[in-house]
Amino acid sequence: MTDEQIINEAVRLVSDGVSVTFPVKGRSMIPFIIGGRDSVVLQKPDNLKVGHVVLAEIGPERYVVHRITGIGPDGRITLMGDGNIIGKESCHRNNVLARATHVVDPDGRRRTLESGWQLFKARVWYIMRPLRRIILAVLRRVNKKYAI
Repeated sequence: MTDEQIINEAVRLVSDGVSVTFPVKGRSMIPFIIGGRDSVVLQKPDNLKVGHVVLAEIGPERYVVHRITGIGPDGRITLMGDGNIIGKESCHRNNVLARATHVVDPDGRRRTLESGWQLFKARVWYIMRPLRRIILAVLRRVNKKYAI
């Protein structure tokens, strides 16, 4: 099964109201989600807010699991990976395919992405964008789970 087929099946299940645990790749969501290790629980993309993590199609067959940093009055949504320094993407509200509500680590432990505390930490992390490069470099040296 291709990545495209897996994503399409996950989105179909989510649209039917089924929560789907979905593995993530890449390092763009470090330190909150670690690609290649963690999975996310996907649900219907209802009541989207700044700070929510979503699965979105940002181009033809180009998908990201990133955090919402802005929602425009025209339905445009701005996204940014927590591990990114400056890169942002945008898509229309209709291209948000699912909302990631929890992270599941390799031991099966779930933690929410949407509690007040988690959203506060994400907001502080967003404000710290100018320092992310340094903080992420230290994290990678200190803790192997963050190594690329």
